[in-house]
Amino acid sequence: MDRQSERVNGRPVIAVTGPDTRYPIAWWATRLAVFLAGGTAVRLTPLTYRQHRKERFQGVIIGGGSDIDPKLYGGDDTGASRKDPERDAFEIEMIEYALARKLPVLGICRGAQLINVVLGGTLYNDIRGLRRRTSNRRTPLPRKTALIKAGTQLSQILGAEKCRINSLHHQAIHTLGRDLAASAHDLDSFIQAIESTRDSYIMGVQWHPEYLSYLSKQRHLLNSFIQAAARNSPRKLND
Repeated sequence: MDRQSERVNGRPVIAVTGPDTRYPIAWWATRLAVFLAGGTAVRLTPLTYRQHRKERFQGVIIGGGSDIDPKLYGGDDTGASRKDPERDAFEIEMIEYALARKLPVLGICRGAQLINVVLGGTLYNDIRGLRRRTSNRRTPLPRKTALIKAGTQLSQILGAEKCRINSLHHQAIHTLGRDLAASAHDLDSFIQAIESTRDSYIMGVQWHPEYLSYLSKQRHLLNSFIQAAARNSPRKLND
């Protein structure tokens, strides 16, 4: 399906970033979630992203995965992190591109953290020893709770004060980047969602909504992103 037919069918074209893996389970789940929400997903990886014209995209999803290099936010590198510097570099490029063009951006897990870092924020390199009320168990199932801050864009999207979430991370947002606000926390008060304080759709969630499409609140989240992307027309750019 070419770009013109995608536009005619009313499906915004969404860039979805991720690693160069042989079995990209997160990509398959995200592609399905984007399709169910009304969009068409295009996979971008460190090895393939330059094959695509960025001007065709109406929204960007920065996916989950490996740790962010602590050098990018002034953290201590203990050598225990599973890093992917090529992925860090290309996703930073995609975030900066989207921010400059005011494209809707949704960050998932590491993606939320990287948005925060690009905007000058910092991360906890490892929160496992800091948890008190929540488990360090990693699971794609909705075993944890996010407390949603009233009056935020996220609260309007979800229509709830809390929601069930999954957890596959050990890094987390520490200090917030420019023009970002925390819109959800977990029971240990770690940030679970961020959003822009300006007139733009920039949102990051620490959980993985692509694995939770069977829950209505998680579908609302993807639907809101796709709706924002549908209002953005691709533009031909001179870069």
